Amino acid sequence: MFFTESGSGVPVILIHGLFGDGDNLKALGHDLESNYRVLRVDCPNHGRSEHLPDMSYSAVAKMLVALLDQLQIEKAHIVGHSMGGKIAMATALLFPEKVLSVVAADIAPVGYSNRHDTVFAAMKSLPLDAKDRRVALQHLLDHGVDEATAQFLLKSLRRNESGFEWKLNLSGLIDNYPYIIGWFNDTASKDYLTFGGPILFLHSADPTYVNANYREAIVKQFPRAESKAIEGTGHWLHAQKPTIFNRLVHEFLDKHVSGQ
Repeated sequence: MFFTESGSGVPVILIHGLFGDGDNLKALGHDLESNYRVLRVDCPNHGRSEHLPDMSYSAVAKMLVALLDQLQIEKAHIVGHSMGGKIAMATALLFPEKVLSVVAADIAPVGYSNRHDTVFAAMKSLPLDAKDRRVALQHLLDHGVDEATAQFLLKSLRRNESGFEWKLNLSGLIDNYPYIIGWFNDTASKDYLTFGGPILFLHSADPTYVNANYREAIVKQFPRAESKAIEGTGHWLHAQKPTIFNRLVHEFLDKHVSGQ
């Protein structure tokens, strides 16, 4: 698992969302590195990390713990956005002894309905022999992708000798999409997992990803859950209101620096 590291102190792992890479939370990393040892990871099938067939949350959590062990990190705070938030929560549930606290940004520990068919179709049909990023952008727009998402996706497009290629493993993400939108911890079963440590659900006021319908699932799995909404944002709240987002994350980590 590829990562970049900065700062020193108690470790904090930053995990991006679907279609992103470690640079997505770079501004937060810069804010934290004066007080913390910050690791920004590229998830499997994203950025500069390995292309792997299994992106289930249990598999990625094991990879993340293996990275911590490799770096001789006993425990860490984990901050994740969207899919990255699910990875953070899965790691806390499966390996609570490795996690000091969690910040889950605009995501809940539940399964979601399919909402990326248009994006995947536009990406699959993109003519990679295009000579200009403007052509790629227009293709995504013409195929129903909104401009903010299209600009975000283009960050994962890089030049090669014949035109462009995706840095991310598009076919791998499509194959693993049911895992990505799903959730493994069934609170209807009698032996579902819980994490007793501190966790902050930092979310948009838009109820698309975090809303009252998910409260029971959140509290069952994370009995110490705190929740804060950032007004005037959508799903990319860390990019839309970075000053507020970074401050709230920093304050939460400072309050729970030892995991208490």
